[in-house]
Amino acid sequence: MAQFVDWDLAAATAGALSKSGPRVSYAEATDVVGDLRRLTDEAAGHVADYTGLRAQVAHPPVRVVDRRDWAAANIAGLREVVSPLVERLSGDKRPGALTEAIGSRVTGVQAGTVLAYLSGRVLGQYEVFAGDPGQLLLVAPNILEVERKLGANSRDFRLWVCLHEVTHRTQFTAVPWMRAYFLGEVQAFVDASQGGEHLLERLRRGVATLSDAIKDPESRASVLDIVQTPAQRAVLDRLTALMTLLEGHAEFVMDGVGPQVIPSVESIRAAFNRRRESGNPLEKAIRRLLGIEVKMRQYAEGRKFVHGVVDRVGMAGFNKIFSSPLTLPRLDELGDPDAWVNRVHGPAGATPPVG
Repeated sequence: MAQFVDWDLAAATAGALSKSGPRVSYAEATDVVGDLRRLTDEAAGHVADYTGLRAQVAHPPVRVVDRRDWAAANIAGLREVVSPLVERLSGDKRPGALTEAIGSRVTGVQAGTVLAYLSGRVLGQYEVFAGDPGQLLLVAPNILEVERKLGANSRDFRLWVCLHEVTHRTQFTAVPWMRAYFLGEVQAFVDASQGGEHLLERLRRGVATLSDAIKDPESRASVLDIVQTPAQRAVLDRLTALMTLLEGHAEFVMDGVGPQVIPSVESIRAAFNRRRESGNPLEKAIRRLLGIEVKMRQYAEGRKFVHGVVDRVGMAGFNKIFSSPLTLPRLDELGDPDAWVNRVHGPAGATPPVG
């Protein structure tokens, strides 16, 4: 099988380049881990009550990880997805042994560099690649570091983060088809490429672009350069619509539940939004190239869409969005909640709910 990434080298690189977290004693670290586990359980009850969505499949307990463990978990997940795709795409066409070895090691270093950077930024994640139905990861040093920088109440900030991440877990466990649909769209993106060998080269170039951006803030390259075919753009539109919905829904839920259970939620939200918008030129360039700027827009656009739909048809009416892939919003509907309501509920469905 063609080796696209030296995954072991990627893990070693990510581990070596990941920055250490804030200084804490063993007792403090133990308290943070225990607190996050308890607050995850508390958040799960709040999310279920607020959304009306309940897990239909069993899921593993939350994993509270450090930065290296987060990177390792993502490498394991990517390996599960990327390796079979590369095998299918490459078929019997193998590069020379030396070319393959050098290429995979270069890509491994580049992938590890990207994950090392992200490992210092991510607060939590619902990781869907490594296994079914996925697993919730909370990155303890990052949560602790941000709450200290914001001067936030520890319990309040940790519960606030847990509300967001548990909502993502709920989306994939209360909607059992969601993971298969997401992975299917990733597969469709690959299938829409103009030839396997060409795609592998573009994927390598995409990883290199991200890695170079971390080292060179003047880079003007874009990861979107790897999206070249009209068919791939159509798939990317569907994936963008899905991710905007999921991020916006999580933001809507945390803002809806927060005032009821988090006394300092308003100050946390204001401080966190300022943190999202700030950053030196290097940070901003990297965020753009890694798609983090896009994700930040997805938070706002998705939250506005969810709010608009709930205003029109209530939470139960909104949850019809999870009935099947056909009821997910289209990209052009995200800015027009009425369009989605009319398509899914019919014109009469736009009447505001009573009570």
